[in-house]
Amino acid sequence: MGGAGHFLDACFLCRKPLAGNRDIFMYRGDTAFCSEDCRSAQMAADEAAERTAVTHGALPLPATAAEGPPQPEQHGKVGRPGSILAL
Repeated sequence: MGGAGHFLDACFLCRKPLAGNRDIFMYRGDTAFCSEDCRSAQMAADEAAERTAVTHGALPLPATAAEGPPQPEQHGKVGRPGSILAL
């Protein structure tokens, strides 16, 4: 049976083998890197891709602290459209 190896076999970015008694640098739970440099490069690439997606409307803008929590609607309604309320 061929196919992809275990995620801890090689660095996600440079594909350098992760073997021996060396440190493995993890990111997002299951992405392994051979060094802090490779991990940092992937983190920067992910952040840039996320900013691009937000700019082009693929992702919603993150809520800011200035907006605060959603406020109840007027006229006795509470919640957001599509919410299920237990009374």
